[in-house]
Amino acid sequence: MADPEPKPEPASAPSTPKSKRLLGLDALRGVAVFLMIEQHLGVWLWEGPKVGERSVDYLGLFIFNALGGGAAPAFVTLAGMGSSLLVQKRSAGPRSPDKTLIVRGLVVMAFGYALSLLTPSWFTMRSWFVLHLMGLGMLTTPLWRRLSTPTLLALGAGIIAVSGALQAHFEVPLALDNAYMAGRAPGSPQQWAGLRIALLEGQFPVFPWFSFYLAGLVAGRFVAAPEGLRTFAKLAAGALALGGVGLALRVLPSDPASALGRTTSLRVPFFPASPTLVALLLGVVLLGCLAVMAWDHRRPLSERNLLVTLGRSSLTLLLLHVWVFRELTRTDGWWQAHVGPLRWLGQHMAWWRALSAQEGLAVLATFLVFAVFASRAWQRVGYRYGAEWLLRKLSP
Repeated sequence: MADPEPKPEPASAPSTPKSKRLLGLDALRGVAVFLMIEQHLGVWLWEGPKVGERSVDYLGLFIFNALGGGAAPAFVTLAGMGSSLLVQKRSAGPRSPDKTLIVRGLVVMAFGYALSLLTPSWFTMRSWFVLHLMGLGMLTTPLWRRLSTPTLLALGAGIIAVSGALQAHFEVPLALDNAYMAGRAPGSPQQWAGLRIALLEGQFPVFPWFSFYLAGLVAGRFVAAPEGLRTFAKLAAGALALGGVGLALRVLPSDPASALGRTTSLRVPFFPASPTLVALLLGVVLLGCLAVMAWDHRRPLSERNLLVTLGRSSLTLLLLHVWVFRELTRTDGWWQAHVGPLRWLGQHMAWWRALSAQEGLAVLATFLVFAVFASRAWQRVGYRYGAEWLLRKLSP
């Protein structure tokens, strides 16, 4: 989410896009946070279909909401790209990027656990969400950055390929709800619960979602290089091809709980995610990244572009919107019960799954307009005191 501030290149360094901030990457973060906000608010605020109706009866809202499914995977991919670019920027100078990456990973994971504390209705300290996965990726990048591109690609493909078999071996339920993924459902694992959730049974566990971070590391090696976007397109094609193999395997008879059934499933929501669905989603995310980066190459973006400013404040917006709309809109929340001034919000903003589709869209539009104007105003002071600013300060 937060890309390192550009460092001056040595006089002997070649003149490449490495010498300036890649605003296309910021714009992609802006797209990702927009999709995440619209999906969350659509689920959290809408009262749902009325008696006799189905979600698909609200086709526009249904499709709009489905697009948000790519938000968290995009964030993980972009985190890998940002780490790869940091390695490239530091490689020409005297400082190794390893310490920065390790500290940055620890800070991002700390943000993940802070979000768990902020949203007790959703998470516990056992939960494993997108920030935890991103933090783990950054923390371990000193290892991954020393591997060749073919090795990274093989590792990412391997993580995807074995995930269905691992889910079957550990008897992961075919559908996971929030209570199970938080480790507080009666059927949640009792032994090594936190580790199982992080590896297989959380919202975005290592298997199969870490493949997105590794794909981002590889993509970052090419995105700033001449003709790099062509290689970027090949990565997307490879991911789609891997997903195509999974689709072809669907013709084979299989038990849904078997390794093959789990590998080829296209179940949505994707908790737990199947390898086939993940590979296809990775291809779509990479194509989206390719489109925005190509746009930035042909018509360079401005730092005042609204997607760029949203992207520069995406981590702050992620933390803020989850706390406000997941917690403070509830009448039964922990914060309203224990923090007196917030009881008013619980009484007057009791929007949790209580609004019509039109009312929910109005709240969503209002918040997004606020986010756009606030992020553009915040840019004038360098996004001071936000989560991204703190990340840079703690991991220079």
